Amino acid sequence: MNEKVMRNHRKRQTIIFSIIIIVLTYLSSDITNFNIIHGIATLPEAVKWIFSNLFINGETLERLPKILEKLAETILMSIAATTTATVVSIFLGIMGSKTTGTSTALGMFARFVASIARNIPVVAWALILLLSFGQNSVTGYLALFVGSVGFLTRAFIESIDEASLSAVEALRATGATYFQIVYKAVIPQCLPQMISWILFMIETNIRSATLVGILTGTGIGYSFDLYYKTLNYNAVALVTFSIVLSVIVIELISNHIRKVIL
Repeated sequence: MNEKVMRNHRKRQTIIFSIIIIVLTYLSSDITNFNIIHGIATLPEAVKWIFSNLFINGETLERLPKILEKLAETILMSIAATTTATVVSIFLGIMGSKTTGTSTALGMFARFVASIARNIPVVAWALILLLSFGQNSVTGYLALFVGSVGFLTRAFIESIDEASLSAVEALRATGATYFQIVYKAVIPQCLPQMISWILFMIETNIRSATLVGILTGTGIGYSFDLYYKTLNYNAVALVTFSIVLSVIVIELISNHIRKVIL
């Protein structure tokens, strides 16, 4: 009897949730004057335009060295932003974790920094920093750095909180210092997860760096924006293909590293 009641209750919840989604979708389409049927109907034309304009020819391949140079700049900037943010995030993660935190005030501060940095999009950070630093690679680096600190700090706090307390208590019973406990008991347990989060952040930053580059005038994003505004769609296709290929390669490398460490 109870199972039947619970099943009916879940069914009602599903129906109510579906109705809410449909109503919200309709209201959103009406407010934004977006016609879903018209959008679906124009898909064939959009696909036709893509295959007609976004293709790589021999003339475009001459631009490949310059595009690869900009792509390398974007990848290196993403890695630099992630690695430096990792150092800051480790300290904030240790401060914010309930397992290793030494002060409630410091813990609240670490979580506050992580919340602010994470909840403001990287693009918004780029626009904010653009006013102070102008269009250059420093602005792009700082935008990615701040976003990475927010995400990694939150991830590290959760990873440290999930660490086993038995090793911590064992070292504490032997009279080990706070730093010895963190270095010998906490970090070794969390290291595989931390490395996995760092690799994920590098992948994410490479994707984000393309959009940030459009705003800051740097990296592969600048090349994409330049060719797009000059209607050089063949070069746009080559830039897009280079970005997609690089992200796939880096993701494969990251997945392989995760399999080794986890």
